[in-house]
Amino acid sequence: MRRFCKIEIKYHSINTTKIVLTIKSGLTHLGQYVQLMGRALTQPDRWRMFFKQYVTEMFQLGYNSIGIVLIISFFIGAVICLQIKLNIQSPWMPRMVVGYTTREIMLLEFSSSIMCLILAGKVGSNIASEIGTMRITQQIDALDIMGVNSANYLILPKIAGLMTIMPILVTFSVCAGILGSYATTLMGTTTVPELDEGFRYQFNQWFFWCGMIKAIVYAFIITSVSAYKGYTVEGGSVEVGKASTDAVVLSSILILFSDIFLTSMLT
Repeated sequence: MRRFCKIEIKYHSINTTKIVLTIKSGLTHLGQYVQLMGRALTQPDRWRMFFKQYVTEMFQLGYNSIGIVLIISFFIGAVICLQIKLNIQSPWMPRMVVGYTTREIMLLEFSSSIMCLILAGKVGSNIASEIGTMRITQQIDALDIMGVNSANYLILPKIAGLMTIMPILVTFSVCAGILGSYATTLMGTTTVPELDEGFRYQFNQWFFWCGMIKAIVYAFIITSVSAYKGYTVEGGSVEVGKASTDAVVLSSILILFSDIFLTSMLT
């Protein structure tokens, strides 16, 4: 009995130690993240160089993602329309409910939140691996030695570029989803007049702007978290790969948490 009690006490002490170390590590990372953002979100030393990097990042992070956004949104819009028609539509419901529900889902959640989760995997891993490679090859150290604010030079254009282009990607996603729902009319499950009526029924412009606000917040989360993971990486190529994975996972978790608070505040 005494031996069992000693083992139980030792087990609880180990768990308590692990919890304390986890909290301490989390607070340390939070402090380092805030310090890094404080260095990054400052006025650029050379505006000409900043705008050049800004345009480049908009192209690399945003323009190169248009294809995957359009393809995924088109088919998801079609699937949502089919699911609603087959599982929710009934003689007791108006015919416009298919178009109305598809529009609300695309505007409020899929294009603004789920699409940003998908882009977190593509864009976040790209940013973390790029900056992480620069860290382990000592390119960032070279910038610091030359007196350049490396955090501002590398991170700020990425944050500004993705925050600028993300609302445009969300708009493209909504349009592609609506086109996908219209494509289901070729299968005979619904008709164009029914979808038109549903898409126009009690349209609230504020829902569109809610999606834009969410997109900007999520763009900041993706770029800042991924840049932090890449900027603070230590080791070699294996650590860079791990940092890329951690960046995607952490960005996705923060997006989901933010979605709860933004939805409750904006709608």
